[in-house]
Amino acid sequence: MRVLLLGSGGYLGRYVAEHLLADPAVQLTALGRGDDADVRFDLSTGSPGALTRFLNAVHPGVVINCAGATRGGARELTRHNTVAVATICESLRRSGCGARLVQVGCSSEYGPSQPGSSTAEDAVPRPGGPYGVSKLAATELVLGSGLDAVVLRVFSPVGPGTPAGSPLGRLAEAMRRAMQAGDGELKLSGLGVQRDFVDVRDVARAVHAASLSAAQGVVNIGSGRAVRLRDAAAVLARVAGYGGTLHEIDGPPGRGPLHHAAPGGPGGPAGAQIEHVGGGAGYPYPDGCGSWQQADVRTARDRLGWRSRIVLEESLADIWMEAACRI
Repeated sequence: MRVLLLGSGGYLGRYVAEHLLADPAVQLTALGRGDDADVRFDLSTGSPGALTRFLNAVHPGVVINCAGATRGGARELTRHNTVAVATICESLRRSGCGARLVQVGCSSEYGPSQPGSSTAEDAVPRPGGPYGVSKLAATELVLGSGLDAVVLRVFSPVGPGTPAGSPLGRLAEAMRRAMQAGDGELKLSGLGVQRDFVDVRDVARAVHAASLSAAQGVVNIGSGRAVRLRDAAAVLARVAGYGGTLHEIDGPPGRGPLHHAAPGGPGGPAGAQIEHVGGGAGYPYPDGCGSWQQADVRTARDRLGWRSRIVLEESLADIWMEAACRI
């Protein structure tokens, strides 16, 4: 199977490439903006004609798009997340290769959801920011293209390589600095949100499964379980061996220090104390999805034969391993 991977140098793309290269039945060609790509091409500025000529030369059976931007202004996000996908769809329509398209979308397309609920693929998308809007527009382009295509709406990816600017990446970096300085107290904010975390290596498996399946439309990729960020912080403190106090500056008022035993069983340090201190300004989770998000993952199970395997504690341990190497 000839596969063309777009965005192989990104956070998700690197693991998708690694997973596909482990399959001897896959002939992989990577296209992207970085030097590590087999072919350098900028989807946000390149012409559909040039990409069409390349598709006709390579003649892939599957095109996987992991390219895009997560930060920047509305114009930049639209260029990298929407215009780029328009170029892909137009090029595939012009090309005679008949390739299947696997588009990697995101849960930010849904926007905020009701606490306690699981978001299914038929939920009405209401993105809460320009990133989600740009990704939703890309999804609509794919679904309306007439191509053999599937969109994987990935919830909150975690694991090795987690960007330092992400909430969990910042949390690991703050903990590393506190331990390096011997600081027994760490002030944090925004720990009350709950997200559906899914390991990036499980996402790579889902992309592979989608490329081999006949599934079309939208498929959620997540663990199916929302986890409060403060609980993830307690797990991270345990795997890091940090025994200090985490001061949650924007927590609910009137609650004293809480001891969080990390989920996943006994063993290792007992973990950090988490003390709620009301009145802090706090910072919203940057995906525009409010306080809660949890995926309904039945479609991925039924149509892709996929479910998440890697538990959050393992993902966080890998995040911490990378952060610790910077000490």
